[in-house]
Amino acid sequence: MQRICASLARAGYAVLLVGRQGPASQPLGPQPYAQHRLRCFFQRGKIFYVEYNLRLLLFLAGQRAAAWCAIDLDTALPVWLRARLGGQPFVYDAHELFTEVPEVVARPRVQRLWRRIENFIVPRAALAYTVGPALARLFGQRHGRPFAVVRNISRLSTETLPPAPTAAPAGGFILYQGALNAGRGLEELLAAMPQIHGRLVLCGEGDLSHSLRRQAGELGLLESGQVEFRGFVRPDELRELTRHATVGVNLLRNVGLSYYYSLANKFFDYLHAGVPQVVIDFPEYRALNEQYDVADLVPDLEPATLAAALNRLLPGGDGARYHQLAENARRARPLLSWQHEEQELLRLYATLLPNAQVAGAAGA
Repeated sequence: MQRICASLARAGYAVLLVGRQGPASQPLGPQPYAQHRLRCFFQRGKIFYVEYNLRLLLFLAGQRAAAWCAIDLDTALPVWLRARLGGQPFVYDAHELFTEVPEVVARPRVQRLWRRIENFIVPRAALAYTVGPALARLFGQRHGRPFAVVRNISRLSTETLPPAPTAAPAGGFILYQGALNAGRGLEELLAAMPQIHGRLVLCGEGDLSHSLRRQAGELGLLESGQVEFRGFVRPDELRELTRHATVGVNLLRNVGLSYYYSLANKFFDYLHAGVPQVVIDFPEYRALNEQYDVADLVPDLEPATLAAALNRLLPGGDGARYHQLAENARRARPLLSWQHEEQELLRLYATLLPNAQVAGAAGA
């Protein structure tokens, strides 16, 4: 959302990004757009969703905007209602297929409820876009309407990367960045670590934060220092940390269509840092890798499979393959950048609001 809001703000829109203040939220940093966080008494479960949506609606009722954008389905109802009450266009930004995320798929009654909300909301959006071509096709098939594609790709920095290493450099580490949630292959990755000749750094928190730390402790990975949990890391710090990683990991289980058709921003973050990566062999990643060859794809999450793939890209592994992936990432950086994606974003909003001077509030 930072990229989207910053691009809109630089284009002259007045943007307000609305989010939630969580127990572990980092302080808000200065941005070229306004920011507001809602505080909730409840932090999880059905009551949390009810409370957050009510608080969001009440807050938005006191705001004015030319358009209102909901980020994913869990904020869509209050944002749509505010747009309807004010007679302004409603925008739906689908970062994922919310009805198919593991936490929803595991509860059929909850999934049916969210599907009804999706079927109500999506046809009413004046503009809808998502993060990848596969999800856009799926949304289009489900709802009989077009979805534009704005990929969540890193902004290309002006800084030049050093030449690609001839082999995996010594002293580096394996990096995972993102939520510590179910379906991310993290339990399998920890199980593989005793067979892996390197150190793992995890940046992020989530529903599995405690259980993953417990698993790592039981395997002796914390005591040995082979696994380190960094918790939440600020974006600027994460970019610097990623530059020093040896390998990035992006692993998912096929526990729902949202994961299967995902195109995570970490894929592009690793690529922009020139870091080779090990990625699950799902359609969007396979399509990009067939074109740019920046990752080694794995067909499953068996510990032996992960260990073999990671050891290949660590010191003592296949140096030529490591160099090839690092070099290909450097060549792909200028072609896969936010500078390209934001042109599509700005075109979409210019078409939606040809005469507007103020862009709407975005619920997140």
